[in-house]
Amino acid sequence: MATKDTFYVTTPIYYVNDVPHIGHAYTTVAADVLARWRRLNGDRVFFLTGTDEHGQNIARTAAERQMTPQQHVDDIVPRWREMLGLLRISNDDFIRTTEPRHERRVQEFMQRLYDQGDLYTATYAGPYCVRCEAYYTEDELVEDRLCPIHRRPVEDLEQENWFFRLSRYAPDLLKLYDEHPDFVQPSGRLNEVRSFVEAGLQDISATRSAFEWGVPCPWEPGHVFYVWFDALLNYVTAVDFGADDEAFARRWPADVHLIGKDILRFHAVYWPAMLIAGGLQPPRRVFAHGFLLVGGEKMSKSNATGIYPADLVAHFGVDCYRYYFLREISFGQDGTFSWESMEARYTTDLANDLGNVVNRVLNMVGSYCDGRVPDPGGPPGPAEAALAGDHAAAVEGMRAMDGLDFKRALEALWTLVSGLNRYVEARAPWSLHKRGATGDLGRCLYTCVDMLRVIAVLISPVMPDAAGALWAKLGLPEVLGDQRLPAAAEPGATPVGARVDKGALLFPRLEEA
Repeated sequence: MATKDTFYVTTPIYYVNDVPHIGHAYTTVAADVLARWRRLNGDRVFFLTGTDEHGQNIARTAAERQMTPQQHVDDIVPRWREMLGLLRISNDDFIRTTEPRHERRVQEFMQRLYDQGDLYTATYAGPYCVRCEAYYTEDELVEDRLCPIHRRPVEDLEQENWFFRLSRYAPDLLKLYDEHPDFVQPSGRLNEVRSFVEAGLQDISATRSAFEWGVPCPWEPGHVFYVWFDALLNYVTAVDFGADDEAFARRWPADVHLIGKDILRFHAVYWPAMLIAGGLQPPRRVFAHGFLLVGGEKMSKSNATGIYPADLVAHFGVDCYRYYFLREISFGQDGTFSWESMEARYTTDLANDLGNVVNRVLNMVGSYCDGRVPDPGGPPGPAEAALAGDHAAAVEGMRAMDGLDFKRALEALWTLVSGLNRYVEARAPWSLHKRGATGDLGRCLYTCVDMLRVIAVLISPVMPDAAGALWAKLGLPEVLGDQRLPAAAEPGATPVGARVDKGALLFPRLEEA
């Protein structure tokens, strides 16, 4: 039997009641950066995203558009795929919950629970939010009986359904939290999950009978599975659960589910309980990031904060888009987007810090060395020692990517970018050239180009287009995508004599909006 050898990272599958906004893209970009980072470190990676296409909310949205549910999702899903291409997302698979491979395996998993007595019939009555596709208790509602997530009126529903014996698995969940304290991250959210379980779990409805848009229940005609049971199972159906035991064993359990904090309960309580009941291992980590806020409001179409990725990419470019959200906001906490702060990041970090030093260095290599990387003839001195310290700090600090602390990782990387700018000023290669100090000039400009090579490698998970453009400017014989850490970040690997080409600016001045 095969053993796990793949780093498996997922986004939530996104609910296709409408087209994606930058709140959805926030999670997707973070997952992509993590996947690229792990590939850069030599890992075999499987990166999954996709769309959640069943449920009462989809059925109602389709009816409002005078479409069938299938017509509606088929019309919307291409817009989600377009977002992936626009933002250079490197997913290995894209799963739709309306695909036969998914529906068949959901039925097989749920049949397993039914056969072993984990499902029973009962009548449930209570407040229900169609947007969340979730029941709430009266205590969980906010003022005027509003959904605590969407701040919209709930509906009172009563129907006979099949229920999952969630309460049976409370001891298993508490054992999971005790034995794996990093199962839920950031760490403070584990306390929230544990408190919910310790307060007493209620069994949850696993089927619906009031509408037909869902995966049919094989033992109960007229019932479809509750959309959350259907949706959560995508994480195993996409990696060949029930179809290819060897392929499944190489990938499962997932190493990290990236989600928004509003769906933490589903992923850290219901999902591991389902897996334990089904005889499968829970995921290794569930990371619940904060909300993306605009004007103090959670990103949402309904409150007019639904900004679309293409609007920002058209002005700032895809590299700034990917960089900004992970550099500006501490992943895991709520964070605020503003046009002004994005402009500031572009101008200061990308155009002035990185773009400027690339342009200066390659201009000088072109002017002083006939466009070829010089031999580092002169001895290193205090300026080289200072830059070596910045290099070491950047390489070590980038390890924060493993803990999804993207902000800290990028701050560490900018230690090297800023350090290279300081090095250029301290060494003043224009003065070395004027004095005819050929050896020292060679040492200086070789060091500069070599650090640009390292920077290209380290920025590649976050800004793949800019990294590729910089790599091409350096005239390196290797392929950037073939580079692997730690060797790729070691100093001194740039070949002497490589022909550089300054080309177009990496980050030209922004046009007026």
